[in-house]
Amino acid sequence: MGQTLSEPVTEKQSTTCQDNRYLVGSSCMQGWRVSMDDSHTHILSLPDDPGTAFFAVYDGHGGANIAEHAGKHLHKFITARPEYHLGNIEEALKQGFLDLDQAMLEEVMLQNKVAGSTAVVVLVKDNVLYCANVGDSRAIASVKGAVEVLSYDHKPNNEEELRRITAGGGWVQLNRVNGNLALSRAFGDYVFKRNYRLSAQEQIVTAYPDVQVRHLNDDWEFIVIACDGIWEVLSNEEVISFCRARLLSGWEPAGVCEALMHRCLAPNCATGGLGCDNMTVLLICLAPFPRSHTALHHSESPVSTDDKLDSKFMTNMEDLLYVEDEEADLK
Repeated sequence: MGQTLSEPVTEKQSTTCQDNRYLVGSSCMQGWRVSMDDSHTHILSLPDDPGTAFFAVYDGHGGANIAEHAGKHLHKFITARPEYHLGNIEEALKQGFLDLDQAMLEEVMLQNKVAGSTAVVVLVKDNVLYCANVGDSRAIASVKGAVEVLSYDHKPNNEEELRRITAGGGWVQLNRVNGNLALSRAFGDYVFKRNYRLSAQEQIVTAYPDVQVRHLNDDWEFIVIACDGIWEVLSNEEVISFCRARLLSGWEPAGVCEALMHRCLAPNCATGGLGCDNMTVLLICLAPFPRSHTALHHSESPVSTDDKLDSKFMTNMEDLLYVEDEEADLK
């Protein structure tokens, strides 16, 4: 766990954007950490491939430089790959990640040996969703109210990750790479990428992503992309239920993001680090969701007219406490 403040910084930076396909809300909050090291991107139509959407969250550690640089440039490296123009988007994502990581290594200002960043990307092209990730930021979707997992966390004690780490000359201690890094794939962290006998994919820590591919249809409702500050506190199912109930009650997506971060924020730092991290959330609603529903189509009780949550953004403590009370009512 990194250094923490005596009081959390709860000011939230929120944004909304939309077109005829997506209604997107995003929000980020520094929380208990001494600095804000996250970055995020939402591009409804890529400049180099109009009609293709690109969404991403980057969770930096050891500083914000790697996360911020990736947020500005990763999509350019992906769309510049020859595989992308040949229609092999999955391979373009994998090689684009590695290309950016190499390019950052060659940037003098980005060679800090203790800095790095996760990345989780959702690219939607021709009604096909591609999700690429390195690290433990995560993407999930709601499909008719059920969880659709789009990424899998890269932790050092995972069997596949442990095998690569040890083959590259590293070790895992206390679930950390060489006793230091709590995730096993990332941009940056070049101190773990010095085995020149091995490829970039085989390094102790690699920027080579896993990629999931899904075909979208009208059952897909929304996508949540967030850093591990959310997932350490709530399960996939809890996040989907939290967001879906509010969206169906008329909330704007950015307001849901703000409330979700507040829900995950620790009341103090005696929690062993849970809820004390930077937090960033992207909530992408896919047209035609939210539809007009009279009840939620899953096992939770429907929200009655009397119990519907206020649709305005949560901007003061009274409203935030109201969210907490209504959360209990929904369970």
